[in-house]
Amino acid sequence: MEILRTPEERFKDLPGYPYDSNYVEINGARVHYIDEGEGEVILCLHGEPSWSYLYRKFIPILASKYRVVCPDFIGFGKSDKYKNVSDYSYKMHFDTLLAFIQKLELADITVVVQDWGGLIGLGVLGHIPDKFARLVIMNTFLPVGNRPMPAPFKIWRAFARYMPGLPVGFVMKSGTCQHISKEILAAYNAPFPDKSYKAGAKAWPLLVPAKPTDGGVKEMKHAREMLKTWDKPALVMFSDKDPIMRGGHRFFMGTIPYLKDKDWIEIKDAGHFLQEDKGEEIAMHIRHFIETTSNRGF
Repeated sequence: MEILRTPEERFKDLPGYPYDSNYVEINGARVHYIDEGEGEVILCLHGEPSWSYLYRKFIPILASKYRVVCPDFIGFGKSDKYKNVSDYSYKMHFDTLLAFIQKLELADITVVVQDWGGLIGLGVLGHIPDKFARLVIMNTFLPVGNRPMPAPFKIWRAFARYMPGLPVGFVMKSGTCQHISKEILAAYNAPFPDKSYKAGAKAWPLLVPAKPTDGGVKEMKHAREMLKTWDKPALVMFSDKDPIMRGGHRFFMGTIPYLKDKDWIEIKDAGHFLQEDKGEEIAMHIRHFIETTSNRGF
């Protein structure tokens, strides 16, 4: 596999992102992560086509009491990038996250998932559930290829497949409800100096299972079964203005036992990238969630 590494100068002086970089090598690729604070671990997993920058608003609120770990999946952010779309698979991302958790010796994890962070993160949870203490599920799903894809997602999938260069800034801007400054858009574009770096971003929409024989279905079926027996705390937050994921909370509320109305929060006036629209608000919900499900308190 040919590996590309985004030049460090691309990330100079990013607004709201003063965090030190950390790296771990996994299967010959360098994986970047933010690691701030101390205490119980909060593992924040991003989706498509974002990176750990999406969680920058969470860190000041949560790292004052907890250890916040935000990795960049391979192909995104400051992590290395495989050059070819064919080098990306569900299994590669699954194995990478599993190795990341093992190498950092993370345990008693409160995992925060959104978009592809859910497809991979919940898949890994199904494999090593004892490593996780709590779930925070946002704007994601667990497809197993047994239902037709929603029309908006089909459009997005075709856009990713055929659009030369995949305009990441445009995607991020379209997925929020608030105005994003040119400086913030530049930060989301920073990992991709040119289209040769975007194979991972182009691959992810194509990897969502469209039929039961697709890659990742086995892991996501297992994750669904694990959620049916999940007896630890869980919090579900979906935004009200996500054209693709809106309403997806019903699946999780109906699958995870013992969830009640108090365990579901609708994030108002937020789009698909709800961390960008309402980051501070969501971080406060997570902080309260951990406080009320922990004997440690604040």
